[in-house]
Amino acid sequence: MGFFTKDGTLPGQPALEPLSKERVTACLDARGLNYGIDDDGDIGGYWDGHLFYFFLMGESGEYLQARGRWNRKVAIDQLDALNRHVNEWNATRLWPKGYVRDEGDEVGVYAEHTVDYEHGVSDEQIDLQLACSVATSLQLFEYLDEQYPQQAAAAKAEQEERD
Repeated sequence: MGFFTKDGTLPGQPALEPLSKERVTACLDARGLNYGIDDDGDIGGYWDGHLFYFFLMGESGEYLQARGRWNRKVAIDQLDALNRHVNEWNATRLWPKGYVRDEGDEVGVYAEHTVDYEHGVSDEQIDLQLACSVATSLQLFEYLDEQYPQQAAAAKAEQEERD
């Protein structure tokens, strides 16, 4: 038990800085990515037509959560089938966590990846989490697009009309 009560600081290693919204946006800026900040101060943007938010959570804002929403219109009668597909994903992959929500007439599918940085974080760790979270969430969304090709095609056509 003594191992867990020892000071974990390695000699000669720089202290990690606290997580902050400014550090998250600096990582997004360094990659040249487009994002916005809403009225609540939440950081969000679109990747491949899917909305992603980057939330700082916890008492001190020590958790960084990336949350994306699959941008497809799927009728509520597909709730059970979508649950099975997302559960299959969760059973075979480490992340992101996927979940399904009843949103009235439609089903919403979300992907989340949350990391606790209570003891500080490097800029490289923030960048890695953002990149990994978005990339693996998009993999989940691509997997769902394969299961729902008509809805995927309709959403992509709608996106092309807007662009």
